[in-house]
Formats: sequence, C-alpha cells, structure tokens
Amino acid sequence: MDFDRLQDFIAGGWRDSVMGPLSGYIAIPAKSPAFDVDWQTAGQLDRAAEHLAGWARGALASTPGALVEVLRLEGKSPTILIDVPGAAEPPPVILYGHLDKQPEMTGWSEGRDPWTPVVEADRLYGRGAADDGYAIFSAILSILALRDQGLAYPRCLVLIEGSEESGSDDLPDYVELMARRLDRNPGLIAALDSTAGDYDRLWTTTSVRGQVQGVLHVQTLTAAAHSGDASGVAPAPLRVAMRLLSRLEDPDTGEIVADFQVAIPTARRAQAEAASHFADLEAALPFEAGVRPVSEDRAELLLNRAWRAQLAVIGLDGLPSVDGAAAVIHPAISSRSASDCLPRWMRKAQRIG
Repeated sequence: MDFDRLQDFIAGGWRDSVMGPLSGYIAIPAKSPAFDVDWQTAGQLDRAAEHLAGWARGALASTPGALVEVLRLEGKSPTILIDVPGAAEPPPVILYGHLDKQPEMTGWSEGRDPWTPVVEADRLYGRGAADDGYAIFSAILSILALRDQGLAYPRCLVLIEGSEESGSDDLPDYVELMARRLDRNPGLIAALDSTAGDYDRLWTTTSVRGQVQGVLHVQTLTAAAHSGDASGVAPAPLRVAMRLLSRLEDPDTGEIVADFQVAIPTARRAQAEAASHFADLEAALPFEAGVRPVSEDRAELLLNRAWRAQLAVIGLDGLPSVDGAAAVIHPAISSRSASDCLPRWMRKAQRIG
C-alpha cells in the first residue's frame, strides 16, 4: 500500500465528494424515533436515508456488483445496507454507522445552528455530522481507496441504522434480515461511532459500556401546595428522589454501587495508561472556568468512561423554570436517569472467565 497515495485519495474524496452531501445531511432534521413521535409521518429519517444512499450509489457506480438498498420493515426506522463484493478470501467485513440524530438542544454558539451546516477553520458544524453522518462516507471512501491502488479486500457490508440514538430498538430485526444474506460469519465488525483522542494517530475503541435507562416518578401530594403550609409537613418529591438515587450513586464521591461494577482486566488498564499520554480529555469537554475533572489521572478518567458504571440524570419534569418559580411545593417529579455500565452479557462472560 502506498500510504501517501491513500491519504491523498481520501483527502480529495472528502473535499470534492463528501463535504457537499454531508452538509446536505446536516440540514435534514432526522431526529431519532425517541425524540420525534411522528417520525413516520414527518419522513425526515426517510429523507436522510435516501440522501445518503443516493450519494453511495453514485460513489459506487463503477464498482462491479455493488448494491445499495434502503431497507424498510413495518413500523421500523429505515436502514441502509450496502453490499460490496470483494476478491479476497477472508470472511466479510461489516462497517456500521447510524443516520438518526439527537434533538436540537440549546446552547449553540453564535452563528451556528443544529440544522444549518457551518464550516469554520476546516471544521464542519451541525447536528449529526460527527454522530454519525460521517460513517457511510468513511466506509465507502475506504473501500474506494483500496480499489484505487488495486488492492484486494473482502466482501464489505455497510450497515447504517436509523434508531441508534433511541437505543437501537430496530437494529436486531435488520441484523436478522442481513444475517440471512451472509454466506458466512463476519471476520470483523467495525463500528464507526466513537471518538478519537487526537488527530495525529489512528484510534480504536476496545471497551465500551452499555446503558440502562429508566424513569423515576415520585409523588407525595395530589396537588401543589404553598411552601409555607407544606414544607416541614409533606415530604418534598425532589428530596425523596435524590435519596432514592443515592442508593445507586454515592452523592459525595459519585461512585456507583458494586452491583453495577466489574473487574477491569489488566490488559485494559495497560491500554488506558498508554492512551492517557495522548488523549486530552480536559480539552475535549467544555469545562466552566475553575472546574476540574474528577481526577488528575487521565488513565483513571479513561477507565471511568469506558469501564466503570456512572449515573446521569438526563431529564426532569415537575419543576418550573427559575424565572417562573413560586413559593410552592410541587406534588410530583419525574426524572429520566441513565446508568452507563457494561452490558449484562459482558459481566456474565467475566464471571464465567
């Protein structure tokens, strides 16, 4: 392989072929089904799927036997499946990504907008570009870069799902559908949906947590009551909710109870230590002035993020905004919490091992 030629080919592909379609993808508000109850009627996920598939068909037009399909199962978000035949003997490779997006959210910098692509200093900003619109472009450009040098590669299947941000509820049905079309088990699955510690080297993710999510609803009154009458008499729902969450997370240290934890393999600890010399986690997050990470040891931070269970309250209903708050104890609150932890099959495998 001529690495310089490979880099030039991919850089040229992004400049001449990808930036326009990727910008067009940003402009499509293809929110994941969990954030758009009318997603089937709105059709934005279908628009995004057809947009990306259209680019893929053009890019692979001269690749013999390449097939690009938008699969649609009843009641399921659309999924793109691209089948590129290969000449090499090894079993097929699956390259995974997703096309659904997080909601708009607030706090965008001046001049930026979730659905308006903006290029600043060679970087493209907009909802979905890095999570995970780049995946289909990266996968296909990689295949074309190998073809450009006449290098052999195995059969490649590119799977771009439409429900990842909602927990991938629709993915198992499409995987089952795709499995029936494979003549053997895949030799490699590359999930193009992660982060890099810097731009100077290739990064791969070796450990990733799963997520357990649920809604905690606490109700102590049937209606709101003046705080002067109710405080000290009726238990406040927020206090009760915080007490319940403290059964999972130590409020002083942030440590999660042992039932959610696993033993970290020695090899993974060594990898975290090696990666800590290059991954600048502080620069990657928008810390407020004066706020520091929970540890000065970057290796420990990497292990926190990849192996140790964590708890986050990601939504809260039942309390008014600060501007609209009155002297009232509200009857109930509901919070959605997400616990990032190793999936059950991995914990079970560790116990067996």
